[in-house]
Amino acid sequence: MNSALLEGAVKKNRAHLIPFMLTLYVLAFLDRSNIGFAKEAYQLDTGLSNEAYALGAGIFFVMYAFLGIPANLLLCKLGARKWIGCTTLLWGFLSVAMAWADSEAKFLLIRTLLGAAEAGFFPGMIYLTAQWFPQRNRASIMGLFYMGAPLALSLGSPLSGALLELHGFLGYAGWFWMFVIEGMLAVLAGAFTFFWLDDSPQQARFLSVEEKQALTAQLASEEQQKVTSRFADALRSGRVWQLAMIYMAIQIAVYGLIFFLPTQVAALLGTKVGFTASLVTAIPWVAALAGTLFIPRYSDRTGERRIIAALTLLAAGIGIGISGLVSPLFAILALCVAAVGFIAVQPVFWTMPGQLLSGTALAAGIGFINLFGAVGGFLAPLIRVKAESFFASDAAGLLALAGAALIGTLLIFLLGVRRSLAPSTQIRY
Repeated sequence: MNSALLEGAVKKNRAHLIPFMLTLYVLAFLDRSNIGFAKEAYQLDTGLSNEAYALGAGIFFVMYAFLGIPANLLLCKLGARKWIGCTTLLWGFLSVAMAWADSEAKFLLIRTLLGAAEAGFFPGMIYLTAQWFPQRNRASIMGLFYMGAPLALSLGSPLSGALLELHGFLGYAGWFWMFVIEGMLAVLAGAFTFFWLDDSPQQARFLSVEEKQALTAQLASEEQQKVTSRFADALRSGRVWQLAMIYMAIQIAVYGLIFFLPTQVAALLGTKVGFTASLVTAIPWVAALAGTLFIPRYSDRTGERRIIAALTLLAAGIGIGISGLVSPLFAILALCVAAVGFIAVQPVFWTMPGQLLSGTALAAGIGFINLFGAVGGFLAPLIRVKAESFFASDAAGLLALAGAALIGTLLIFLLGVRRSLAPSTQIRY
């Protein structure tokens, strides 16, 4: 195999796919989490209770969870270009529709439909990464993709805050304009997908014939070393179930913080959620950008997965817990540590299913693991609200999220799997 051709193919794939995937992830993350910025004004205008808000924030993940596996299998059957393009258009229009969700029933319905529309996006992106990049490059590639989350929350925070300041423009609330404008960005991206994305490396218009052959040969050699390619075997695997539980713990920590971060920061500053608070809210996500760029690359360079993932998630848990117990300045610093931890751990984590599974089993396994993550996302706001209510303390909610991160850390340590792929691409759990 010509290593120069393989490296050339990887570089072209990175240049062609990562900016596109990153943009979609920014928009997806923004559309699912922007309700956090509108929380106070939206509840005031619509009369939505805290309990209904928590249910709506989490109900997104119900359909998202249970449609993840069939969505990924449909991606395999229909092709990435059509499937991702159509689902992006659909979730964009539903995000726009949130502007007219002026009652509890409408709010819950649209959040449910939005979860269904986005169900195929994220697991589809994970699956595409496994189809386009060799194993030894995947943590850093996923790190670049995962920068979409902190980008959405660092750039999106000021954007959402600024749009909220449009309150009264043409007679509409600021949250109305936030949902319309941010949703339309996703609609435009969905239309662009049909012109930009190819279904597989073999069909890539930007690779030479020789580069396609080199990349295909490398990916095929890695497929032969997977544990299984059978759908049923993937769901019977104890390792896959353990990975699913780990991902659920990660997502409880992630979304339990994200959905409430704007209001938490505003409380620390003694102000309302608006442009100023949104700028400070962006600080942890700027820190997460740096961590997500460095930690997955370090994992690829050293070949270590399990220990790096465990320590990164442990840092996230400590940061979340401390943020509710210290002064505002140190709370912001702790939130920076938390953001770095729970964003940077995920690209390293997602290299693990690809070492065990291939083909249909990989698509189904990713969907299955993502299902548990979606359950975690659904439970996260409920866990936080219930803990705060039960103990009559805001810090109790944060400590509950920290506990979930620590459980995930323990489960990663208990994986205890060391598996060599090849002498030149040794990866260790």
